[in-house]
Amino acid sequence: MQDWLLARAQASPDKIAIIEQVSPSKSYALSYGHLNHRVDMMCTQMLGAGIEPGQHVAMLMMNSTLAIVPFFAAMRLGLVFVPLNTRLTIDEIDFQLTQADVDWLLPYGTTDMLAGLRDKGHRIANLEKAKKSKAKIPPREINLDDPFFIVHTSGTSGKPKGATLTYGNVFSSAMSSAYRIGHLPDDRWLCVLPLFHVGGLSILIRAVLYGITVDLREKFDVESINHALTNEDVTLVSLVPTMLYRLLENRSGDDWNPKLRLVLLGGAAATPELMGRCIAEKIPVATTYGLSEAASQVATTLPGDAVRKPGTVGKPLMFTQVKIVDEHGNPQKSGDYGEVLVKGQTVMQGYYNNPDATSKTIVDGWLHTGDIGYLDEDGDLFLVQRRSDLIVTGGENVYPAEVEAILRQHPAIKEVAVVGLPDPEWGQKVAAAIVLDENESASEIDIENYSREHLAGYKIPRVIRFVEELPLTGSGKIQRNAVQELFY
Repeated sequence: MQDWLLARAQASPDKIAIIEQVSPSKSYALSYGHLNHRVDMMCTQMLGAGIEPGQHVAMLMMNSTLAIVPFFAAMRLGLVFVPLNTRLTIDEIDFQLTQADVDWLLPYGTTDMLAGLRDKGHRIANLEKAKKSKAKIPPREINLDDPFFIVHTSGTSGKPKGATLTYGNVFSSAMSSAYRIGHLPDDRWLCVLPLFHVGGLSILIRAVLYGITVDLREKFDVESINHALTNEDVTLVSLVPTMLYRLLENRSGDDWNPKLRLVLLGGAAATPELMGRCIAEKIPVATTYGLSEAASQVATTLPGDAVRKPGTVGKPLMFTQVKIVDEHGNPQKSGDYGEVLVKGQTVMQGYYNNPDATSKTIVDGWLHTGDIGYLDEDGDLFLVQRRSDLIVTGGENVYPAEVEAILRQHPAIKEVAVVGLPDPEWGQKVAAAIVLDENESASEIDIENYSREHLAGYKIPRVIRFVEELPLTGSGKIQRNAVQELFY
């Protein structure tokens, strides 16, 4: 298969690929032909810097064409791309670079961050030096079975795992999504999801395959996004519930533009109150369920069904199978709760360098999500609870085990339990119950400062309680329901 961007540039070179908002009053448009040219130039720089096809290349992914160009250059050169969350600490990024066997880190990010990673032994590609390189771009055909990128997802063990997604995974995801939500030649997809998440990257890939325009925003600015949805020709937008909640709370009173045909809402459960408001205000919300290990979307409901059947995330996408099983792996009847299993061409190749986790997660081709849900008699999926103990705050996934592992390294902490507490804006907020060592002391400020040094901002506990002991089950495990009660 031909390089996707090259094929798109040949088919519609003058079509606008990216509209990038560089300031509240200024934006610029980049055609597919121009984007393709910039990708060619980036390929030359990468080859001149010593990067070789087949190597693993990572980048701190900001929402900018500065990130989009290297991403598609990696496709053109046959590199395995590793997008990095810009909110992570140096230690967190160091772990992911090492875990994913990254050969080169591209030189985008703060000076301090890059210097810190260089000090840890990671190679930073010198693209400036390579600008005048005359290296030739080797011709390449895309094999759908080849790995495209590795996206990290938190794990119950406390350490992130790298989900390896192939070209076939993301191609199938794009096609199945189009079969469900449709696409129009004049679609303009507003992208405020971060490009270090599979949800953000999937918008870029779909735009190239569909030949539509991405309206790219550097960050989620409520006033700017509301203005765009009201006054500009946006037809699609992907949001997490926190974003939609804030947009509605700060809306000026004007209706969003009539060309807006779909608000894809995922990443966390939408509250009945939020959905009720969307229905009352006739906002075309399509609730969706997905995960990194399945290249984004698994199931999506269209606005009419969301009104008719509140709470559903809809039927599985075309060519995706979903079944519900009990704790012994037996299929559940309609309406009975169980674990959500997913099968299809979008399911990841596996966790990179982690065969044990892969074999436990993918069994006989079925992806064991850890999420709890049920299917009704119509085959529509309802989610009851996301993965065991998972905290979803503002659309970001936080696993208690990861935060607990960091906090236990604090010299004053003897034991800790991390849970999620309900929050009207963020969905959940991170809370920590802490047992201090007998001869040690620490304040909430001490714990917060320590967390800030070692954890991404969204993982930092926002509520801290010092307790004498943690509630445990009979087998000695933390009783998380009882821990949550400590905060009330």
